[in-house]
Amino acid sequence: MNSLQTTAITTALGPRRYVGEPGCAKRDGTLCRGVWRLTHQGWLATASDTVTAHAAKIVLILIVAFITRFLLHRAIRRLTKVTGHTMVPTVLQPLKELASERLAANGLLSTRRQQRAETIGSVLRSVSSFVVFVVAFVLVLGELGLNLSPILASAGVAGVAVGFGAQNLVKDFLAGMFMILEDQYGVGDSIDAGQASGVVEEVGLRTTRLRDADGTVWYVRNGEVLRIGNKSQGYGQLNLDVPVGSAADPERAGALILDVARDLRHDEQWRSDFLDEPQLLGVQTIGPDSTVLRLTVRTASGRQDAIARELRARLKVRLAAEEIPLA
Repeated sequence: MNSLQTTAITTALGPRRYVGEPGCAKRDGTLCRGVWRLTHQGWLATASDTVTAHAAKIVLILIVAFITRFLLHRAIRRLTKVTGHTMVPTVLQPLKELASERLAANGLLSTRRQQRAETIGSVLRSVSSFVVFVVAFVLVLGELGLNLSPILASAGVAGVAVGFGAQNLVKDFLAGMFMILEDQYGVGDSIDAGQASGVVEEVGLRTTRLRDADGTVWYVRNGEVLRIGNKSQGYGQLNLDVPVGSAADPERAGALILDVARDLRHDEQWRSDFLDEPQLLGVQTIGPDSTVLRLTVRTASGRQDAIARELRARLKVRLAAEEIPLA
């Protein structure tokens, strides 16, 4: 075969091409052609051409996603700040405030309200970031020309499977959200959760950590709590039973008991622990050897035991001085 025949065949067939060369590599001056010449990988050259062709839209999607996330986080922070520092929280207006109006007016619940608002704000920021970036990721994949139907179908099946497997986790999470919103209890409260009771050390969206009187730490799942008895919320009620001898005059003994309680209320050290005047309810029970008189005192939350101990000590001395026998 002479040179003329070779030239004719080459002209007829065109320039030499590698097997598997993508169509975009046939265009001179494109990124696809440059990548193909360097790597000879068709999928990489095609991907580079796709990214180049849709780069502007992808960048625009990412910019909008970051701006949306920034605006959402800013709005959540502002709402959290307003909620945590105002006397009547905006997000909590539809809910019933369990604490007394007197404590709320004195600002005693501001710290807990701020912690509660910060917790909810953190959750909302995390959820908003997740939603925004997932939507942006799906839009970018669609812009790159990928078929999203199998991905979405797989995600749906996986979501159902995870939902069945993590239903207890979702239950605990939702219970924790409503527990924080309704301010059922907070750090430092003494609560009775049914299976465990003690002082709250940590409040989370999934579990609550308690420490009982023996020092044992209990972890209680929020979704498993059916009832909560909060001994520290609002105010405390002290019901003190004083047994005196059956021969003692109930009226005189009751007057002395009430007088001791009033003296304690006006003591500078104990004045802030009393929220109201002590009241003598009268004879509670009558036995063959004793008469039990009941005194009731409305106290600050968590101060019932301390006041009861001080009252018992003072009553023993006062009743002994007045020659009123104890049972």
